[in-house]
Amino acid sequence: MQYLIGVDGGGSKTTALVSRLDGVIVGRGTAGSSNYRAVSVENACQEIDRALRAAFASAGLEFNPRQVQMACFGLAGVDRPGDEQPLQVWAERLWPGMPVRYVNDARLVLAAGTPEGWGIAVICGTGSIAYGRSTQGQVARAGGWGYLLGDEGSGYDIGRAALRSVARAADGRGPQTALTHLVLAHWSLERPEDLIRYVYRSELPRTEIAALAALVEQAALQGDPAAEGILEQAGEELAAAAQVVAVRLGFSGPVPCALAGGVIVQGTRVTQAFLTAAASRGLQLEPVQKVTEPAVGAVQLARDYLRQKA
Repeated sequence: MQYLIGVDGGGSKTTALVSRLDGVIVGRGTAGSSNYRAVSVENACQEIDRALRAAFASAGLEFNPRQVQMACFGLAGVDRPGDEQPLQVWAERLWPGMPVRYVNDARLVLAAGTPEGWGIAVICGTGSIAYGRSTQGQVARAGGWGYLLGDEGSGYDIGRAALRSVARAADGRGPQTALTHLVLAHWSLERPEDLIRYVYRSELPRTEIAALAALVEQAALQGDPAAEGILEQAGEELAAAAQVVAVRLGFSGPVPCALAGGVIVQGTRVTQAFLTAAASRGLQLEPVQKVTEPAVGAVQLARDYLRQKA
């Protein structure tokens, strides 16, 4: 038997799917982050390897790279030409003989969440990015600069804003907010001052701060003004990135839009904030589809690449 592989590698987790050549999924596996800019090339490839082996094991198969006709890896951090080169040495060592195509993880979202593979994809998880592809194959992107230079509207950005709201409330520089109790309870802390020790410890992963976005969503649903303001700002940032992509690709009229990433897929308020902000900017996003399993798009692209190869 010959198989296809589709991998979705993000800042929080890696998902691998193994399918038959007709696209039917037969196995699924997960592992940790495979964004090599955040966890190193070695660790990223090891997490991909873990996910691949788990996917084949779930299908009752032994992982053999030479049984793979085509693999598509959609990875966060692979944004520009040449970004995949650091991964290729490890790939050839870990999976000898396996043909691999690398794309940005946003490309998977378009493949899985738009009717014809063109439109705008907005990913809002630990990080954030807007990515677009025209009917002629032209591409554009905005965001995806990482947590130091950008990622506005992302889970990390939202979580950091929540922590700042708690600090301002503790000082009296800002209004009291339900986020104080929610954040302290989430991390089993007693006082806002305890956040200093907890947050500044060197081993605190960014994903742990990004996870606070769920608490902001919870507080916003309860009507907390600070939380509502944070999510409205996140929606504005995501809409600004989507608008840049639309302008660069010359989109007008209805544009298919695919949404992915835990913050925007699992949340309702940030999605509403994004769509409201996008409409106010004149973007007509239609249809809008949430993509819960972007790795399915990687399998679809692997099939396309295999056809092109033939």
